[in-house]
Amino acid sequence: MSADTTNGISSVIIQADDPEATRRFLRDAFGLVDLVQVRAAAEPTSEFRGFTLSLVFDQPADVDGAIASALQAGASEIKPAAKSFWGYGGSLRAPDGTVWTLASSSKKNTSAATGQVSKVVLLLGADDVRVTKAFYSDAGLAVGKSFGTKYVEFDTPGAEVTLALQSRRAVAKNAGTDAEGSGSHRLVISGGLGRLVDPDGFTWE
Repeated sequence: MSADTTNGISSVIIQADDPEATRRFLRDAFGLVDLVQVRAAAEPTSEFRGFTLSLVFDQPADVDGAIASALQAGASEIKPAAKSFWGYGGSLRAPDGTVWTLASSSKKNTSAATGQVSKVVLLLGADDVRVTKAFYSDAGLAVGKSFGTKYVEFDTPGAEVTLALQSRRAVAKNAGTDAEGSGSHRLVISGGLGRLVDPDGFTWE
């Protein structure tokens, strides 16, 4: 899958106090090497950082395998994996503080687990979803899905990471964590929009 060099996300960059430890975690937990990069932290941060990174799998067995690997690699559980109305999934906090959700739209296993990630989603928490949606639309991103202010997903064919929006409170609630937090997002988005900062303080390069 090749990145959309026009406007899609080619990678996300996590800023961490211990970059090497974070790289080891990403490799050991999820097998991510190039898609999620790591840099040394530059600014203070506390509690929830206003976003989640989501890994979508084909079936529950893959979710369970990824969560087990992440916990073994040092993550802490936030929401245990369980069935829900929309499928199956859970969430955890990486040692660097990033909140991850792991999910499948399927509630039943149909084959042996492969461990393959079918989709990576960067879900940004917006203070005002309408304002942030308009900002990205004006920047050149096409809206793929939109459910009012509840959820917006942008259509960037070929991009490695899907960009989506919810309210900050909804992002935190879905992940099972408190929405309170301050300081740096500890995140940089790399892609084709150039250098910009969105209404919620997320930086692109």
